[in-house]
Amino acid sequence: MDNSSGVGVLDKAALVLSALESGPATLAGLVAATGLARPTAHRLAVALEHHRMVARDMQGRFILGPRLAELAAAAGEDRLLATAGPVLTHLRDVTGESAQLYRRQGDMRICVAAAERLSGLRDTVPVGSTLPMKAGSAAQILMAWEEPERLHRGLQGARFTATALSGVRRRGWAQSIGEREPGVASVSAPVRGPSNRVVAAVSVSGPIERLTRHPGRMHAQAVIDAAARLTEALRRSG
Repeated sequence: MDNSSGVGVLDKAALVLSALESGPATLAGLVAATGLARPTAHRLAVALEHHRMVARDMQGRFILGPRLAELAAAAGEDRLLATAGPVLTHLRDVTGESAQLYRRQGDMRICVAAAERLSGLRDTVPVGSTLPMKAGSAAQILMAWEEPERLHRGLQGARFTATALSGVRRRGWAQSIGEREPGVASVSAPVRGPSNRVVAAVSVSGPIERLTRHPGRMHAQAVIDAAARLTEALRRSG
């Protein structure tokens, strides 16, 4: 199939963005993935970075930029956020704990929606917060179903192991106890897009005193149910 639109520079920019869909890339990686000449790939990636369609991770590699998420949400394609509010509110009410929705961006995860516990001691994660992919049950969920190479890279320096992620895939949910922050426990489950790819993680989090050292026993089913409702909403829009 001919992917040429007749506007060469746009076709090449689209190649760069498509190459970054599978994860961070160095300039050499972009050249290999796109077949573009090195100066061309560099010029386009830097120009796309200027428009926030491309960004850099902490290693200086190119990643998809925040403008793409903004455009997707504005176009109404991102039904996830439209559905998230009531689902997270229900999850908070059922569990009595703060509920969050995370999406991955490069080597980080972003809280894109939340419903806070209304009173007492709680774990507060403001919408827009950027957290590392190296710790926490949501990070485990967003990592567990990645391709082997990206999974291997992501485990370097992580607070969880490949064995732990194998258990996450088997159970369909993850838990963490003091992994991201001392004294905080959490439970997370995957939200899947129309292609069955994991696109987000739903979580509840709170103090270990309430969630105990086995938070999954208390809340895994409620979190799985919330994730299933969001997955269903995405399937309907896909």
